[in-house]
Amino acid sequence: MATTIRIATEADVGQILTFIRALAAYEREPDAVTATVEGLLRDGFGPNPFYSCLIAEHDGRAAGFALYFFNYSTWMGRPGIYLEDIYVEPEFRGLGIGKALLQQVAAIAVEKNCPRLQWEVLDWNTPAIEFYRAMGAEFMDEWRNVRITGEALTRLAGVASLAGADSFAAKTAGPSTPVAATTVAQDDTL
Repeated sequence: MATTIRIATEADVGQILTFIRALAAYEREPDAVTATVEGLLRDGFGPNPFYSCLIAEHDGRAAGFALYFFNYSTWMGRPGIYLEDIYVEPEFRGLGIGKALLQQVAAIAVEKNCPRLQWEVLDWNTPAIEFYRAMGAEFMDEWRNVRITGEALTRLAGVASLAGADSFAAKTAGPSTPVAATTVAQDDTL
């Protein structure tokens, strides 16, 4: 019984979405997934991909995946890798596939000269916590995850709607596109 880890291709996008949905169900959020095949194709396999993905296969069957992207540490002045999702189908757990996926992402980080690999884990997911701890991961309990989405995001961006945000994003797309100068109001809270 052989396990292989390979780089995902466009042909894998349907399977990637299946894994994402299965992970969401495991994490008790089965209805939270709004990703589509079209969006995953655009964002992972277009001219400027936002993510990369590895597929694990066991005896030729899709067994799991790891989806990651590059972030940047201003303190280190170096890129890192953020592991967005890692998932192994229940029937393939205990075969070392999760470890192999994590090792491959770590190898990519080392190859790309990234000094760190980071991810999140739900506080109730004891099997994953123990697994990560055994791999040498450190838990940063003093840091809080922060997220802003939906209408709160568009309000913060100063646009009237998500459609307006899409219009703004289209005008400013790309990592090297300069953002127009903005007048900043005095805010004593920051």
